[in-house]
Amino acid sequence: MPPPLRRSLLSSSSPLRCLVAPTRRAYATSPNPNPSPPPPPAASSVSPTEISHFNALASTWWDPHGPSRLLHLMNPLRHDFINSCLFQNGCPPINAHKHLRYLDIGCGGGIFAESAARLSTTLSVTALDPSPSVYHTAVSHAKTDPALSNTLTYHNIPLESLPSPRFPDDQFDVLTLFEVIEHISHPSPFLKICLQHVKPGGWIIISTIARTWASWFTTKVVAEDLVGVVPQGTHDWEKYINTGELKEWFDKEEGWGCVRVMGVVYVPGLGWREVTGGEKWGNYFFGVRKDGEKVEERR
Repeated sequence: MPPPLRRSLLSSSSPLRCLVAPTRRAYATSPNPNPSPPPPPAASSVSPTEISHFNALASTWWDPHGPSRLLHLMNPLRHDFINSCLFQNGCPPINAHKHLRYLDIGCGGGIFAESAARLSTTLSVTALDPSPSVYHTAVSHAKTDPALSNTLTYHNIPLESLPSPRFPDDQFDVLTLFEVIEHISHPSPFLKICLQHVKPGGWIIISTIARTWASWFTTKVVAEDLVGVVPQGTHDWEKYINTGELKEWFDKEEGWGCVRVMGVVYVPGLGWREVTGGEKWGNYFFGVRKDGEKVEERR
């Protein structure tokens, strides 16, 4: 049986201090010939245990039949959900002719980052990951496609080391957290940092897992222990976050609205599929739009 449900990680009573973890804090080699200078050192919200776990997966990240197989299969749905948020959600749409700036946090080996960088509507993709081995896998794979060199930039840093935006052009149209938030020990201060990097009219796009008995059984017992479709230790059920908790958190942040949610389920032999109501018990996408104040110039 799963452990008892604990109090929401996003509640006001949860710790507001990021878990300090020693990570590599400098920018390393990037496919972009003109990378930004390294930011000042910062604490990371990702634990050393999480970094060690994903370091071990680095060499097989781009194997479509390996441990990251489910991420490869999910990638088309990521783009579908982003497009539904940008253009079909009943919110003021982003200009269809605008070239978008992406910030992919916890990019892993670059499955989404590379695919986003190849879109004709993309101006740039900045991708961050605190795992040194995974970062090097991403950079090495990107070098196999020279066309990415002017669009895609990787940085081996945690989010906390990314400089705060000084001007509106420093912000991003789309900030993605794909399979990330459930690996963060204290998500509230982590999300606070994310907010400042999104342009007015831009979106934060999250994919994660609801904290339910069904998700404990499917992701821990079946996926990790019985079938082995993902490596053991990938998930910590207590870190899962329900859609209602995310909505409640963003409701308290001024200038954020227009929420979109989509439940998804993995069907063996068919891949990931959208399932109405699936967000109430398992995997889901969550999008929220920024519609508030613009960044003031900082001197």
